[in-house]
Order: sequence, then structure tokens, then C-alpha cells
Amino acid sequence: MTAQKTPQTMKPATAAKKLGVYLEATPAEFRAGAVSRDELNALQTDPPEWLRDLRRNGPHPRPVVAAKLGISIGGLARGGVTEALTTDQIEALKADNPTWLQRERETQADVRREAARLNAEKTE
Repeated sequence: MTAQKTPQTMKPATAAKKLGVYLEATPAEFRAGAVSRDELNALQTDPPEWLRDLRRNGPHPRPVVAAKLGISIGGLARGGVTEALTTDQIEALKADNPTWLQRERETQADVRREAARLNAEKTE
């Protein structure tokens, strides 16, 4: 007789992070219990409407907001953005292009250039 393996589970916050969505915007039933690996894989391969809608319209978690703006998470904080933003809010920020966003994009570009330079040095 073989022992039954218990499925590996994760907290809803971990699953939301892996899915790239803002936990507080997910349905209550998602936040209520543990998520198994199989459930996570199913959500990733065949996302339900609520997940597709969250990914498309937000609100988005800070790592996603930062990526969409082309800056770091620290840059978001320096710019005063501490909450999740919707896609429309992100697009409005891009259109307004405030001074802090321009500065953070320049900083991020410098970081990427330096990383590329160091990588090129290492490969030589």
C-alpha cells in the first residue's frame, strides 16, 4: 500500500504574485484558501475571465506597474506611487510624463547600460 501524496499548496498571496495580479482585486474565493500547484497551472494555462480582466485592466501590483512604466519598484516609491494602479492610470501617467517619471526612466536606462557593459566585460 503506497501513501497518498498530499498536493503542494501555496498561500493566495504567493499564487497572486506568480500570476502577476493584485491580490486584493482577486475574487473572495481565490483569497479564501490555499492554491494547489495544479490549480495554479490551470489558472496559467486557461485563465478564467476574472484573471484575464485583471491582467488587462488592473489594478496591477507594483512590480507590474513598474515594468509597464519602465522603471524600478524603488522608482515608484520615490515618485510617490504606493498603491496598485489600473491600466488607464498607468497610461495617463505615461501621457503626463511627469519629471519624476522621466528621471526614473533615465536612471533605469543607466542601470541597464551599466549591466550590459559589465556583462560584455565579463564575456571578453
